Amino acid sequence: MDIVADVPEALVSERIIRLQAVMQKEGVDAFLLTQNVDLYYFSGSMQNGYLFIPSTGDATFYVRRSVQRAKLETAVKVAELGAFRFFGETLAQHYPYLFGKESGLRIAADLDVLPTQLYAKLQETLGSAASCTIIDGSTYIRKLRMIKSPWEIGRIEAAAKVVSESLTAALHVLREGISELEWMARIEYELRIRGHIGLMRMRGFNQEITTGMVISGPAAAVPSYFDGPAGGLGLGAASPQSVSRSIIKRNEPILIDIGCCVDGYVIDQTRTAVLGKLPETLQRAYDASETLIAKAEEMMVPGAPCSKLYEAALAGCASANLSDHFMGFGADQAKFLGHGIGLEIDEWPVLAKGFDMLLEPGMVLAVEPKFTFPGLGVVGIENSYLITDQGARKLTQFKDGLILLP
Repeated sequence: MDIVADVPEALVSERIIRLQAVMQKEGVDAFLLTQNVDLYYFSGSMQNGYLFIPSTGDATFYVRRSVQRAKLETAVKVAELGAFRFFGETLAQHYPYLFGKESGLRIAADLDVLPTQLYAKLQETLGSAASCTIIDGSTYIRKLRMIKSPWEIGRIEAAAKVVSESLTAALHVLREGISELEWMARIEYELRIRGHIGLMRMRGFNQEITTGMVISGPAAAVPSYFDGPAGGLGLGAASPQSVSRSIIKRNEPILIDIGCCVDGYVIDQTRTAVLGKLPETLQRAYDASETLIAKAEEMMVPGAPCSKLYEAALAGCASANLSDHFMGFGADQAKFLGHGIGLEIDEWPVLAKGFDMLLEPGMVLAVEPKFTFPGLGVVGIENSYLITDQGARKLTQFKDGLILLP
């Protein structure tokens, strides 16, 4: 069976050239990419191996498995990795103009995700071939990936369409007495038959995410290790977040925080639903979430500092006397308003204190003002946006507003 590459060849070449320009500016001789998502971004393939990109010259994807499939998926030169202990010698043979430098090599790697044991092995094999220093190049990668190409935006829009259609279909079976788990399974079914790959990736260590969460009533406000405003009871200590076997009841908030991944790219969306009517306290908080996201939309223009959007949200919460409930409760409050999305759900930039990076056209962010009330539940909204020269363009397709069900 023929395999058609997902990522356009010209786009892969453009990404490599952009990274090489950064390396030349920073005095880095080469970049060694090890993580699946980074491999996919710069080669178009996620086969097991290492992508070596020199600051000048052609890149090589050294593949352990499957070499045959990697050649079908990428236009980058592919070579068999061979025995890992000889990897340094292999690189020296293929790139003599680098490994013959008397001053020594500076090789960047994605150290934010590289396991220590593998790092030590790389130091050993590279050091056997040349005087080599491995430096952290993860910030270069994350900054490059912040700016999305039209092709990437198209993938995110495709994922948004799948989420909108799937939630619309699943709402027809939402009823009192169904469990969070059962209804989430229906959402996941609808997503999968429309092309969701079945997982969403995160970069953060020990941070995991499923397709999303459907959490209702008091179970939604149960805190969790997950760095977000809502944890969820989960299915036990081995899965301490998201859906539980809790029964969905009338007049309790149902937080529907779901995503979808198409061709590797994710969308992030949250809506709040209720069978009947929200209690007054929660209705007031939900209304505040819509006010906050509308304010964020106005402020998301090129040149706006990310931290200012978070500060504006904090000020809005204070005015509404909701600060104690914003993005969690007590010690479990999350300290952000939004985050970048793309191949991973926790990309840069982040709308948070101290993150003073300026918004630029091509950035895609999920903005998620939510309020947590222990014993009652969680309410809020989340949309994903593209930053354009004219401001924020909403990519999320499902209609805004509280979902009121009889």
